[in-house]
Amino acid sequence: KITTSPKGEHPSVTLFRQYLRIRTVQPEPNYGTDPRLQSLVLNSHTDVVPVFEEHWSHDPFEAFKDPQGNIYARGAQDMKCVGIQYLEAIRRLKGEGKRLPRTIHLTFVPDEEIGGHKGMELFVKRPEFQALRAGFALDEGLASPTETFVVFYSERSPWWLRITSSGNPGHGSRFIENTAAEKLHRVVASVLEFREQEKLRLQSDPSLTLGAVTSVNLTVLQGGVAYNVVPATMSASFDFRVAPDVDLKAFEKRIQGWCQDAGEGVTYQFQQKWTEPRITATDDSNPWWAEFSRVCREMSLAVKPEIFPAATDSRYLRAAGVPALGFSPMNLTPVLLHDHNEFLNEAVFLRGIDIYVRLLPALASVPALPHER
Repeated sequence: KITTSPKGEHPSVTLFRQYLRIRTVQPEPNYGTDPRLQSLVLNSHTDVVPVFEEHWSHDPFEAFKDPQGNIYARGAQDMKCVGIQYLEAIRRLKGEGKRLPRTIHLTFVPDEEIGGHKGMELFVKRPEFQALRAGFALDEGLASPTETFVVFYSERSPWWLRITSSGNPGHGSRFIENTAAEKLHRVVASVLEFREQEKLRLQSDPSLTLGAVTSVNLTVLQGGVAYNVVPATMSASFDFRVAPDVDLKAFEKRIQGWCQDAGEGVTYQFQQKWTEPRITATDDSNPWWAEFSRVCREMSLAVKPEIFPAATDSRYLRAAGVPALGFSPMNLTPVLLHDHNEFLNEAVFLRGIDIYVRLLPALASVPALPHER
């Protein structure tokens, strides 16, 4: 509990002394009131995506606030808002003198926007992460343009791959057989046909969300050296986002089949391939979800569980055995992550702090689970 400083003492010294009084001795640092229990991890990433300033109405790093309270900045939604909401909720709880059974750890990690390979992916393998004894985690979600908050319990696996086609080269004036372009065209046609099938499946079933189907986009085409030279090789790069219920081995065989059907000399190479999709249960079999949903009901918050359509650091946490929910308390807000003029209204931001002030004590008070007794 933070108290007033003794007469004549600098507040920073007082805080330092209070910190020293906390028994954070390994191997069982006494952060929570019951060190037997696993901890609650509140994760956020500090990095943001690039901006095209000419498309912004305000400097994207000024954090300009307009008369309506909209705060414009890169990271306003993704996800500097959540990191500060965590801190302010913790500040308020500590100011109220709250002590909770489970320790709460806040992690601020880098590199999420470029895959997390030098951030959370490495961190979960480190002894420092193991020392947290994480039992459950909250991470980022998405804004919601409606009254309903969206909560993400799983996510699609990013598969980035380049398909390369080799064929006969020659002069651009001839009908050359077995060219790289012809074979690559067959592969592209197969992939785009699959894309159309998944798109129609999503459109025809109102119960499905984007995260529940597999999407793919052709993102890069490469090949050729001159207008009058038929190239010996050409390549196409694809961004697949594979739904968590897909048999990944069978899906890769399908990709192999597309390449084989196109002809000899067609190969593929992964630039990114996530193969450990995990699902956090959203029913009462999961005590973390039961407590999360209970608080939401008590606060009259409408929540909708979904599969995250892209990728976050939650996938590394879940693969490490830590159940995680992706939740950013931003309803009645257009989804503008990675977009021009990203903003968050200050009233929505402040309400998010109120929500965490209710959620965090509840989650950090989940009774001992069977494996913790």
